[in-house]
Amino acid sequence: MPANKNAMTRYKILDDLLSNRYHNYSLDDLTEEVNLRLSEMYPDTNGVVRRTIEKDIYYLEFEGPFMADIERYTVNAYNPEKQRSYAKQCLRYTNPSYSIFKKQMSEDEEYLLSEAISLLGQFDGLPNLDELESLRLGLGVRKPQRQIISLSKNPLESSNILGELFTAISQRQAIKLRYHTFKNKEVQLAVNLFPYLLKEYNRRWFLIAAAEIDSKLLTFGLDRIDSVEYLPSHKYLEYDGDLNELYEDIIGVTYKESSPVYKIVLWVSDVSKDYVATKPLHESQRPVRPEISVELYGQFPTLKGGQFFIIECKENYELIRELTSFGKDLVVLSPKPITDLVEKRIAEMFEVYSNLRT
Repeated sequence: MPANKNAMTRYKILDDLLSNRYHNYSLDDLTEEVNLRLSEMYPDTNGVVRRTIEKDIYYLEFEGPFMADIERYTVNAYNPEKQRSYAKQCLRYTNPSYSIFKKQMSEDEEYLLSEAISLLGQFDGLPNLDELESLRLGLGVRKPQRQIISLSKNPLESSNILGELFTAISQRQAIKLRYHTFKNKEVQLAVNLFPYLLKEYNRRWFLIAAAEIDSKLLTFGLDRIDSVEYLPSHKYLEYDGDLNELYEDIIGVTYKESSPVYKIVLWVSDVSKDYVATKPLHESQRPVRPEISVELYGQFPTLKGGQFFIIECKENYELIRELTSFGKDLVVLSPKPITDLVEKRIAEMFEVYSNLRT
């Protein structure tokens, strides 16, 4: 066995990679992935070379206590830089369910897993989770007699899309997405993507992904997606950053890179202030300090009662829609770019209603 403090860690990583059926790993791919995961766990590591991984695999197969059955096979891979296909020799466990680290669960582990499965099983309509029932039966988990948690859902016509995208993201799989727009439902479009995040907003699901051609972030409503095709021969590129952190600056899912983060001052009437206080418009929402509130009442004497709030976020369609949804019970006081957009939307609404009376 190699006298290396990271040897067992590498075996654990290789064990995970060799059992993965969503990727085709060559020796070079395994070396790259092992180094990536080692660097995440041990930032000061110098990494390992391909020869080390070759020795590790030989040890797993022939020298150690595992005697793992590893198969070699060839796939037709795609090189995006040279834009051509080539034959790539890959490695994997012959049996995808094999693991050198399999062990029996403790009673505590089995109990926690049972509770998680029971909770998950209450969310009816989850696609691509047929194995959940067999796992539940295997652990002897009873189905709940009554629903305890109820979520609002917007059922998708193609109910397996959510599961397919979940699998693609969790397995870091490039995909070809076929979709249509609301304006032209008859025309089907296609794009190769690196899927990163599934995000729910206002009872709709969205996919956040990067285009393979230029890495530009794109957003797709799942109700506009027609099909998902996995592209195992295309190398998956991770997003360089934290997507969840990126979307902390917006309401909804429309991300405008060109928009600054605005400090938006709001007045909310007595009718709606408790609602807004307990259900914030944005995570950054906070009440205005009392001394500043006094100044604002002096600046805007027509405002009576209510409460002032501040939110900090980028401008997008969802922000303006949310701000105008309260009608006269929410007034945007600043900054001017946001008040102008709110006034424009209200004027457009007024014009529509006025035309109904003519």
